[in-house]
Amino acid sequence: MASLKIKETTIKTIIFDFDGTLAKLNIDFLQMREAVRELILSYGVNDLQTDYVLETIHGAAMILNRRSEEYAKKFAKEANAIIEKIEVEAANNGELFGKTKELLGSLKSREISFGIISRNCTKAIKMVFPDILSYCPVVVCRDDVENVKPHPQHLNMALNKLGSSSQNTLMIGDHPLDIKAGRNAGTWTCGVLTGRCQRHDFIEAGADLILPQAADVLDIIK
Repeated sequence: MASLKIKETTIKTIIFDFDGTLAKLNIDFLQMREAVRELILSYGVNDLQTDYVLETIHGAAMILNRRSEEYAKKFAKEANAIIEKIEVEAANNGELFGKTKELLGSLKSREISFGIISRNCTKAIKMVFPDILSYCPVVVCRDDVENVKPHPQHLNMALNKLGSSSQNTLMIGDHPLDIKAGRNAGTWTCGVLTGRCQRHDFIEAGADLILPQAADVLDIIK
């Protein structure tokens, strides 16, 4: 599925998500949520009804900060250590999709700017893709921003580093969060079916384009 408008647009920059988009998604989010939930309960905070782990941690830290700033910082440090451990364990068994390096190399030869943004930590991503910076000039991970996607700061930081405009940018990811991030930052958006989400998830999220895999964007971008 591709809108007529995106076909008529000159895309000069592409921003990719990482896990599930350029690399196999191995993170056990159920395990992560449960581990963070147990930590939150141990701090005397009631279970928070949020959809995503990072937002849950942020919410609990805000509650704890009302009691003590130091207490909140201690909690956040412990929570981040938990999720980073799970991410790194997943990265040990991670791998790039077969066409990832070919895709990035082709974009470079076509003089299309590109970058990667991820809610994952830098350490885990570099374990899966050790030479990532030789293929991709801009990589913005969770460690690099105060507000991760879908907050526009994450995507905007990548665009600023590239000197790119959102109007001619395509955000590609395997989750509706990526579509929301693109819409929040004013870019075009593309969902790929290499993660755990289905076509209808991207239709509901308002994606401008849906592709089987990220490498198929080469057939769209001329």
